[in-house]
Amino acid sequence: MSISCRVVRLRVMSRRPFSIASDTGARGTPVLDQGKSGVMRRNCRNAACLPLAFVAAFAWCAIPCVAAEPARPLGFVNDVVPILTKASCNSGGCHAKAGNGQNGFRLSLLGFEPKEDYEHIVKEGHGRRVFPASPDQSLLLLKAANVVPHGGGKRLDPSSEGYKRLAQWISEGMSYGKETDPSLVSIEVQPKRNVIKIHAEQQLKVLAHYSDGRSRDVTRMALYEPNDKAMAETDENGVVKILDVPGNVAVMVRYQGMVSVYIASIPLGAPVVQVPAEKNFIDTLVFANLKQVGVPPSPVCDDATFLRRVSLDIAGHLPTVEEARAFLSSTDADKRDRLIESLLSSPDYADYFANKWAAVLRNKRDDTSDITSNFAFHSWVRDGLLANKPYDQMVRELLAATGTIADNPAVAWYKRVLEPQQQLEDVAQLFLGVRMQCAQCHHHPFERWSQKDYYSFGAFFSRVGRKPTATRGEDVIFHKRGMAQLENKKTKLPVLPAALGGPTLAIPQDEDPRLKLADWMSDKANPFFAKSLVNRYWKHFFKRGLVEPEDDIRETNPATNPELLDALANHFVASGYDLKAVVRVVTQSHTYQLSALPNAYNGVDRQNFSHYYPKRLQAEVMLDALDQLTGARTDFADLPPGTRAIALPDNSYNRSSPFLKVFGRPEGASVCECERVQSPSLAQSLHLMNAADVKAKLSTQGGRADLLSKSNKAESEKVRELYLAAYSREPSADELKVAEAYVAKARVDAQGKPLDPARAKREAYEDLLWAIINTKEYLYNH
Repeated sequence: MSISCRVVRLRVMSRRPFSIASDTGARGTPVLDQGKSGVMRRNCRNAACLPLAFVAAFAWCAIPCVAAEPARPLGFVNDVVPILTKASCNSGGCHAKAGNGQNGFRLSLLGFEPKEDYEHIVKEGHGRRVFPASPDQSLLLLKAANVVPHGGGKRLDPSSEGYKRLAQWISEGMSYGKETDPSLVSIEVQPKRNVIKIHAEQQLKVLAHYSDGRSRDVTRMALYEPNDKAMAETDENGVVKILDVPGNVAVMVRYQGMVSVYIASIPLGAPVVQVPAEKNFIDTLVFANLKQVGVPPSPVCDDATFLRRVSLDIAGHLPTVEEARAFLSSTDADKRDRLIESLLSSPDYADYFANKWAAVLRNKRDDTSDITSNFAFHSWVRDGLLANKPYDQMVRELLAATGTIADNPAVAWYKRVLEPQQQLEDVAQLFLGVRMQCAQCHHHPFERWSQKDYYSFGAFFSRVGRKPTATRGEDVIFHKRGMAQLENKKTKLPVLPAALGGPTLAIPQDEDPRLKLADWMSDKANPFFAKSLVNRYWKHFFKRGLVEPEDDIRETNPATNPELLDALANHFVASGYDLKAVVRVVTQSHTYQLSALPNAYNGVDRQNFSHYYPKRLQAEVMLDALDQLTGARTDFADLPPGTRAIALPDNSYNRSSPFLKVFGRPEGASVCECERVQSPSLAQSLHLMNAADVKAKLSTQGGRADLLSKSNKAESEKVRELYLAAYSREPSADELKVAEAYVAKARVDAQGKPLDPARAKREAYEDLLWAIINTKEYLYNH
């Protein structure tokens, strides 16, 4: 409680009257103020102007006029737990490790179960961890200060505020606190958002607000974590250091189970004089952001680049030579839009996106008995995409699926995802962009979701019934009549269904609770459903989502362009959850059509979409592209000859294809798209250069190299065909000259004897193909 004192005015035998004002402010330090009547300031250096009466008055005024509030004893929840969290004692890698903690001492993760922690510290082991008679000799402090050998090293210095407060708490009798003690309501970070230069620093201030209206500065006790460590770093005292990447970075601030976010807008500061014309709202919002952060965009790409890029992104294949020639020769102003519509109407679009969805929906073959269900489920997904079935309808059919696989292929999902806990986690992550896994055991450390939220959401799947059929491994899925509820494994009490952030629902026993869940998910006011989908699709086309990872949308991980994410979600809802409409509006935008070549300024940009971010071709797409370029064919068991890799129904073909395995085709074991390996590796490079299957494709009888070597066309025309087939563009003059010279070069065998001209030419074209497929221009969509 601050000490207050009235202004005291004394008339003394001096030439000037003066007054003394005491203002204790935040630190309780008296301040002398200069008034109109000659009040002296504390910093007055003239000793002669302080007569004895002044000194006496000051001494009198120093006595508080209002009694100070007695010091509040420290409590475990509000005072001790934050210290343990700050020191990482209750982190997952230390004493909150799953199981039994660390070396016999267990704490709850981040202090979410303070009563249990209090028992472990104060009462466990006959109270051996605390010694009130001599707090410094308490094992809790001896270990933390590393006076007694400690596996976690030194966590607290004896001179630190945390150490002293722990010692004080122990000396006061280790109070847990009272039920009437104020509880933490929220935390506030200051500033909430600002613009900050590259390489600058920002000191954050964190205030904790309590239920009694009191606020407390907890800056030194809070935890800080940037969502992009390539853009910013933080220290333990809340100082944010900006690195050299422009854009928006968020710093998550955590204190005692509460979270807040600081957002820094980091401008590059370059002049943005010219931007491409705006084709739709995507361009409006992206270009506005680029102007704000001072990152000039690259120009729109040329026709050849766009043709190859959009064909790979929508249909998963390279344009044919004939398609490339027709598109490049066309002078129609709307040819790009018409190309997009053509690709969306093709079966290849359905094949490609069915491949994407089948993997995250776990269409995984475990044994030979699964072949029927896997094929049926993949066909259900593909047919829905081909017919452009509304997304909310597809999700409803999946969640509420009943019957057998023969009657309703969507029930195959319940064959892969068996338990309510797994079902709720997959649904939340895949369709809502919310990762609920942490909340199964404790309060989510980065989110508002609690264990109650976790099991309430899982209760929607608690009445899924199964009955064996005559087919081995196949069940009938049905709604099992009864009250929808799921037991909270910690409290052992049943909880009723509740949508995330929604009220508890008492669903009649005859109604399938999954239908209620589907109703909530497709509601236009749902804050997760539409955003999750458009963010996932945005990443498909731009390499990174507006939120990264794409399935981790939360307040503490904000979008790099929140207005754009909202606009895309609203457009998706307004379209009636039309998936093709999302693809169309994205690919028609000039943002998508920007060149991948950076200008003098935007090469450092990684999140503002000032240029197209090149991405390596997916395993299936690359295998199909290799077949298409070389004229070879890859056959797969149980499928018609010529079936493309993007049309494979499940993961079982990975085992028979070294190419798919090396280049990271997912096994369908996870709902996360991160299972797909997109990063390059040495094994991939060696495979393209030396693998037997690649060599066989290059030398295929009747393949491209064989046919070109036998063709009577001019060599320049043959080289142009190669470039159109691989890159959808004509070769440059230098490329053409080098290629022609290489084909015309004389060749000898291992003994030095000249090769037959026909064989020499065939090998020359095989070498050209080999060189092309090992270029980044071929291996990447750019």
